[in-house]
Amino acid sequence: MTPITRPIKKLFKRIRLFLMPDSEEAPESLLRQADEPKVDLDEATHGNTNNSSVWDQTKAYLKKKFQKVDVDELKRIQRRKYERWYKHVQESELTSQEIDWWSKLYASTNDLEKCKKYRKLGYDTLEILPAALEKVPEYQEFTDFCHTMQLTRGKNDDDEDENVIGEFKGSFRVYPLPPDPSEPIPPKVFQMLPPSDPEECIVRVYVIRAVDLQPNDPNGLADPYLEVKLGKTKMNTRDDYIPNSICPVFGRLFEIKTLVPLSKDLIIRVKDYDLLSSDDIIGETTIDLENRYLSNFRATCGLPKTYWTSGINQWRDSQKPVEILKWYCMKNRLGDVIFNGPSVSVGNKIYKLTEFEPTPPLNKHLGPAEQRLALHVLNLLPVVKEHVESRPLYNPLQPNIEQGRLHMWVDIFPTSLGPPGPPFDVAPRKPKKYQLRVVIWNTKDVILEEESITGEKMSDIFLKGWLGGVDEKQKTDIHYRSLDGEGNFNWRMVFPFDYQIAEQTMVVKKKEHFWSLDETTLTTTPKFITQVWDNDKFSADDFIGHLELNLNAMPMPAKRSRSCKLSMLPDVGKDVKLVSLFEMRHMRGFWPCYDDSTGTRVLTGKIEMELELVTEAEALERPAGLGREEPNMNPKLDPPNRPETSFLWFTSPWKTFKYIIWRNYGCMIICGILLFLLILLIALFIYSFPSLMAELVVDSAKPPR
Repeated sequence: MTPITRPIKKLFKRIRLFLMPDSEEAPESLLRQADEPKVDLDEATHGNTNNSSVWDQTKAYLKKKFQKVDVDELKRIQRRKYERWYKHVQESELTSQEIDWWSKLYASTNDLEKCKKYRKLGYDTLEILPAALEKVPEYQEFTDFCHTMQLTRGKNDDDEDENVIGEFKGSFRVYPLPPDPSEPIPPKVFQMLPPSDPEECIVRVYVIRAVDLQPNDPNGLADPYLEVKLGKTKMNTRDDYIPNSICPVFGRLFEIKTLVPLSKDLIIRVKDYDLLSSDDIIGETTIDLENRYLSNFRATCGLPKTYWTSGINQWRDSQKPVEILKWYCMKNRLGDVIFNGPSVSVGNKIYKLTEFEPTPPLNKHLGPAEQRLALHVLNLLPVVKEHVESRPLYNPLQPNIEQGRLHMWVDIFPTSLGPPGPPFDVAPRKPKKYQLRVVIWNTKDVILEEESITGEKMSDIFLKGWLGGVDEKQKTDIHYRSLDGEGNFNWRMVFPFDYQIAEQTMVVKKKEHFWSLDETTLTTTPKFITQVWDNDKFSADDFIGHLELNLNAMPMPAKRSRSCKLSMLPDVGKDVKLVSLFEMRHMRGFWPCYDDSTGTRVLTGKIEMELELVTEAEALERPAGLGREEPNMNPKLDPPNRPETSFLWFTSPWKTFKYIIWRNYGCMIICGILLFLLILLIALFIYSFPSLMAELVVDSAKPPR
């Protein structure tokens, strides 16, 4: 690249990024392009005298077309294009299974493969705490208002367990009084006290999942379920236990109405289901709701990062951000909260909405600017944010040994503040039922593994196909005596399966052993695997080659067999264009099959096939049978037009003679027959010649009559 063309190409690239951006890029990266320095065309062409007239014309044209464009105008153009892309994505691409609460969780844990579109849209994340919420140092175990002290009965010895009969909650403050009784008493330490009457609250317990549970079954696994107890209320999920798992995904919401502090200890147990014996406790954890309710850190409901009025992140608190901000300022004596257009005064500081939102947001779910600004300010204050806590589980029989962890959180809504918002839908993602239809049309250039009795190279070709992780395999009929590697099949394979759209995984349920009571749920990458085999009647079939296609990222097929090569397939250190069958829905063409048993890929044939992905509803509307069986439609498969040489030799003796023996030894057979007839004639002549000669001699010796 010459010194002249380099800046010219750089300028064209920058203009292309402005005016024709890739829809997958984030807006920030696109808008940053406008802040880069412009290319000086005079400097670019300085010192180059060759073809000066051409460069003068180029320079004048570029100055006329591009250098007069204002940078702000380019930003506006780019933003309009991104707005159109954002609206298109929200309206046409996203579904409830692709963008849900679990997308938010996976985005927060950087599990990017399960939340691609959520991260692309820049939605909120939440805090993933490594411990229980009260164990976070900045929250001081929620003892900022009052401390909890246990009350015991009698005298405890070191060798005996404490006889705890209750708890005392309170705080003591000692401060001096003025020596002169007539002087005013100093301000009280305890002010803005909560009401002493019991408060009716709605408690929502979100239990997401458990990790590393202690196994309770002989197979090293467990059948866990949940039990929640608050006061006299007890709820469990025994009927929906999760079999054979020590890292179960619960995704359960328990909503309980209670009086705090009369019922303040929330107990969540994880128990192991047993069919014949009593269920065992794996572990439990206890949450003091009263401490959270009384704390100035407002641990009743974690605050999200943005204020949504609809969508998956819809506001769920019973108070709006402005009300919460006023409560916090009053509680901490920060003065009044004063809003002035797009700004707010809190204490001695003024916050502007543009500090938090430099550009107007595109999200249609966001609420009013005043509420958004109040929430932005609240996120700067020491209050509990939206989170998922990781609580250790302990067994009463082994009180100091952790039995696993529970990912969960609790929301507390006093009914005096009004009804809360709708709860989050944390139910586990349900897979969607799909059906993969594969039509094997033909094979080309399959290597010939066998030799016929006549010495010809040939193969009896058939194919097997299955989904990775599923034991069921299907196979085509056999194309006998392929002499050039071509096989004709017109054979359909149908594979129903469950697919998790957001996580791009296939869900497989199967029993580990035939005596297992329940099925074990596994997730795997959806892969279609097909193999080409050579059929043998009296020995094991010979493997020829295979092909493995990841339905999420598979290579495009070749339109013609001569264009089908191993370079189409992805390999280590090689990038090829990959597409998703879940987006394409239908593909047809040639794919190469190969044998890599030696460590290197060797092309062993080409498969012409058609792959179609349909939902359960579409499968009912457009049925299709296996092979060429009824219902033989979508598409209709006719029997393959195989050559007459394709047959099984010992079941068709006439064809065997006609196409094998006669074709290869016809001339020899004719010559043999002629030679046999000639020899027969000679033998007859030799046999009959003496008798004929004797008759002639006898006849000649007789006297004439």
